Amino acid sequence: MKKVTLFFLICFSFFNHLNAQSQAPVSNLYIGTVDGKTPITLYIKTEANPCTADLMFTSMYRYNKSNKWIQLNITQNRKRENEFVLVEHDFSGVLILKKTGNTFTGLWISSDAKKQLPVDLKETSMTKKELENFEKTIEKVNYENNDC
Repeated sequence: MKKVTLFFLICFSFFNHLNAQSQAPVSNLYIGTVDGKTPITLYIKTEANPCTADLMFTSMYRYNKSNKWIQLNITQNRKRENEFVLVEHDFSGVLILKKTGNTFTGLWISSDAKKQLPVDLKETSMTKKELENFEKTIEKVNYENNDC
């Protein structure tokens, strides 16, 4: 009986380890425009929430003419998992996006809701070095916005 129990514990531990490995963070880079004219870059890191089955998102974007990254708080629609709301840090604007394949389309809305501009983004690949740079940048942006 002890051998059977030990066997199940070892199997359970092994499968938990495999499951944890399969939920490694995934990072994606999107390039596109706001209003069909203004180039933007969006970086999203997706990982499993350690407390729930939900996904957690860490994100930032910038207007390509600017070096300033804007942190985004992302909420995914639970009923339609391909729909997202991305709120700019300090609520200076909101992106409402729908994901289809490797693209996002939707609207950027100003905080006073007086401006609504179309957004089109397409996923693009990153080199390992670019990924490392985006990770450093998002950590810095998060620290600047949230450190006490």
